[in-house]
Amino acid sequence: MIRHALPIRRELESGAADPELSEEGHAQAAHLAEYLSSEHLDAVYASTMQRARQTAEPVAAQRNLDIELRDGITEFDRFSSEYIPVEELKANNDPRWQEMLDGVWDGDETQEEFHSRTVGTIEEIVAAHRGHRVAVVCHGGVINAYLTTILDMTGDFSRGFFYPNYTSIHRVAASSNGDRSVITINETSHLRNTGLPMGLFQKG
Repeated sequence: MIRHALPIRRELESGAADPELSEEGHAQAAHLAEYLSSEHLDAVYASTMQRARQTAEPVAAQRNLDIELRDGITEFDRFSSEYIPVEELKANNDPRWQEMLDGVWDGDETQEEFHSRTVGTIEEIVAAHRGHRVAVVCHGGVINAYLTTILDMTGDFSRGFFYPNYTSIHRVAASSNGDRSVITINETSHLRNTGLPMGLFQKG
């Protein structure tokens, strides 16, 4: 599972913001593709949101694979009219940053609905690819939902959450008997010494 690269900031009066990648985001995605170039992939999936699709493009193109889009792995803010990178919220001491720390849920569906939708979609992908290695490019909230399920955590963001960096890789081994093993979390070697942003707590 891969978090998307850095998108632009977008605020609209109405309609879904759904921002595209920033210039830095495209550079992050290119480094991601190069980092994964030596690894075999049988399929590349992505959320239908622009930031995920564009992050997946260089990974899929390198292998001449089509990107398989899934609405079920879109983020909880998919219908929001604004997207502000969390780093900007923190730097500006925006009240929405504190709300995130407090676990305030601001989605168009309940946490339970979001959890069921995202985890269910990932399990559908797993079931369709027995014996395969698959990349799923999605969002921080989706990665949180799936990893907390595997690790038997609450899945309630108010109780704490993982912070996936931009283009971070989270490797999971899925067995046909139902076992799910977390192999790595927040793998970001490809951004080291690039000078590109990584996320809240690390710099490239």
